[in-house]
Amino acid sequence: MTIGLESPRQDAVSALLAEADAVAVRLYPGARHRPVTPESLAAPGTHLLVARRAGEVVGLCALIARGDGAIELKRLIVSAAIRGAGIGSGLVREAQAEARRLGARVVVLEVGDRNVEARSLYRRAGFTPRDPFPPYRASPASAFLEKAV
Repeated sequence: MTIGLESPRQDAVSALLAEADAVAVRLYPGARHRPVTPESLAAPGTHLLVARRAGEVVGLCALIARGDGAIELKRLIVSAAIRGAGIGSGLVREAQAEARRLGARVVVLEVGDRNVEARSLYRRAGFTPRDPFPPYRASPASAFLEKAV
């Protein structure tokens, strides 16, 4: 497996984002969803890590510079066909390393309360609870986590 910074404007990235949106709709039926697009991931201050296995895109996550010494980890996605192979853990480790390279002191994230797999991944990686951060507000459907880098 390789993980590196890549352009979000790839068909394989679009496919993973669509897969993640379908999971969100299944986990949170009837809720308001904010899909992430390749165009939004190409915004200034956003860095996309892409995991590849045998050349194929199998996972990704976005890092968004917040300008306050924090990097937001957003949309960590691993293809359903390959979950359990350590791709998510690898993306979290590389996200932390990239956050350090970018000069951040902390990685923050928001994760849905029903996304048990993701919450477990972040807990194993050492993330701890924190208060909501802008633009988010407290919600029983969300958990807010952080980890110093």
